[in-house]
Amino acid sequence: MNICVFLSAADLDERYTRPAREFAELLGKGGHTLVWGGSDVGLMKVVADGVQEAGGRLLGVSVEFLAAKARPVTAPDEMLVTRDLAERKAQLLERADAVVIMVGGTGTLDEAAEILELKKHGHTTKPVVLLNTAGFYDGLKQQFRRMEDEGFLPVPLTDLVFFAEEPVGALAYLEESRGVA
Repeated sequence: MNICVFLSAADLDERYTRPAREFAELLGKGGHTLVWGGSDVGLMKVVADGVQEAGGRLLGVSVEFLAAKARPVTAPDEMLVTRDLAERKAQLLERADAVVIMVGGTGTLDEAAEILELKKHGHTTKPVVLLNTAGFYDGLKQQFRRMEDEGFLPVPLTDLVFFAEEPVGALAYLEESRGVA
């Protein structure tokens, strides 16, 4: 399965890197392909390293203005470089069978909002997991529930996103959703 991971390129402390490494190892050992923003820095590097070390494949999608930070890859891994962020997002989503949202900043939130909006309108059925590492997304989870409770979501929140507290739960949900044993 091609699993797109939206996450930060920042250097973060162990409470975020440990679960990211754990998820990456699960992806790689499961024979999955990591589809990600292509950066070879910060948390993006941690995840790419972990997937590759565990035997998984990498498919990076960078953008011209960040190409200097892109991870060098060799076959069978791939790296695409797009003109802008909109094209990058489109390529990430097109090449993915499922999406995991990890800790991140405004770029991660932008990517998350786009996939959830596409799901809300029925333009994709790809499973989406929000990995709530160290309670990072507790406030967002609360906001989503308020949106649902007050009628801002035309579909149930559970149809849009699955909230996982641990990496193993995130991957188990994706594999179950996609019929992967």
